[in-house]
Amino acid sequence: MPETPSPLLPPPAEVLGVRRVRLAEVPAPRLTAEERRARDRVWADMVLANPALFDGPVVACAGTSWPRPGELHVSWSRVTYRHYALRRVTTSTAPTASLSVSVLQPTDDGRVLIGRMAPTTAAPGRWQPPGGAVEPPPDGERLDLAALRRNAVRELAEETGVSAVPTELTLWAATRGRYGSVGVLFLAPPRPETELRERFAALAPPERELVELAFVRSPAGLPDLPGPHADYLAPLVRRFARLRPPG
Repeated sequence: MPETPSPLLPPPAEVLGVRRVRLAEVPAPRLTAEERRARDRVWADMVLANPALFDGPVVACAGTSWPRPGELHVSWSRVTYRHYALRRVTTSTAPTASLSVSVLQPTDDGRVLIGRMAPTTAAPGRWQPPGGAVEPPPDGERLDLAALRRNAVRELAEETGVSAVPTELTLWAATRGRYGSVGVLFLAPPRPETELRERFAALAPPERELVELAFVRSPAGLPDLPGPHADYLAPLVRRFARLRPPG
């Protein structure tokens, strides 16, 4: 008989195929005065431990639905990074799901690039594909799939030095993980490993959000990467190994 997962553990992350993403803005979560005070106390402690943290604007995921197979609808709101400090406030009931973009960057021999986050980031030492939180659009502009592609292109360049144009990225999958967070994944054109390493090495070290690269072909290569892994990394690599384009 299969073992029942503990209710105290977060549900396993999922990687789901997606062909269309629709986004709609909704008001930010309403917090009680106590939640705001607790959030700010926790944020102050986090900044004290890591002064590199910045309370900049970010997009939070307010809810999701799948009205049809392969079609993801996301409601989102404007918050700042300190909102996620509520994850450490046990008495808070406010939603703390995030919305992120990532880029699956293959090599021309069928592996995929994974990076290790710098100690100064919000997830020090964690292995994950290049990517990050989605930034809200300026007032009056829409957050749509084209905007997510632009976010993904920027993250890829900032973290690996690889330049791409939005039209080169193919919508590939969506992740659903801890706190209900959602990630939209794009597939980039394959590049030689030597080119990827050269572009990464050309980045100025103080500006790097990733401190190390690895290239894996299947989940069997993940145990060789010491340290924490993004909760969706194993199912993501498993899906890539199953669906990767022939090369």
